[in-house]
Amino acid sequence: MVRLFIFDFDGLIIDTETPDLISWQEIFQEYGQELPLAIWADCIGARADAFDPHAYLERLLGHALDRETIRQRRRARFYALVDEQPLRPGILEYIHEAKRRGILLSVASSADRKWVGGHLTKRGLIEHFACIKTAEDVSQAKPAPDLFLAVLRELSIPADEAIVFEDSPNGLRAAKAAGIFSVAVPNPTTVSLSLHDADLYTPSLADLPVEKLLEQFAQRKAHRKTTTAPFSESCT
Repeated sequence: MVRLFIFDFDGLIIDTETPDLISWQEIFQEYGQELPLAIWADCIGARADAFDPHAYLERLLGHALDRETIRQRRRARFYALVDEQPLRPGILEYIHEAKRRGILLSVASSADRKWVGGHLTKRGLIEHFACIKTAEDVSQAKPAPDLFLAVLRELSIPADEAIVFEDSPNGLRAAKAAGIFSVAVPNPTTVSLSLHDADLYTPSLADLPVEKLLEQFAQRKAHRKTTTAPFSESCT
């Protein structure tokens, strides 16, 4: 029985991950440097201070930069790119179908409450979520399980009656540590990263209807009574 869906926010509900990377890569290119995805990947899904691109760029250049000027230009570019992003495929369908089935919806994000709440409000989604946990609510963000555990506690739902939807390795590690079944739904930035900690993989929620997900969840749950189900891509 599934009573709760827990969504990540950045990169999962709206693809903010790609604009974030692009806006920083553009800054690096202005200085004749590169910001590889391999370097950036460690901070995806984690707290904002998990990686300092200013410091990394300064190390590459060998001298200090006007960080505030860079910060303002980069942020303006980032916000403009995010505003152009639609909701990711399948999100609205999942919200509507979950509500029809009586499944609670929540968000667990390593970002801050102002960022997450602001965008959910702007997109007309915030009223659908029974619980929203962000960086301010826990001492450790992803890949620690604290955010997911905080959601379970507030809604009084056991881990084995919830499903987490994540786009990043850090988020999937957190779900695994919390003992919650997880679905990897990569975006263009995270699609090349290792998502092997997921219980299920789908290129898009639009490719995995809720009914089919619940069927696979039940099958995996039954299988886990005797063994550990391997990671596999979903069938559509």
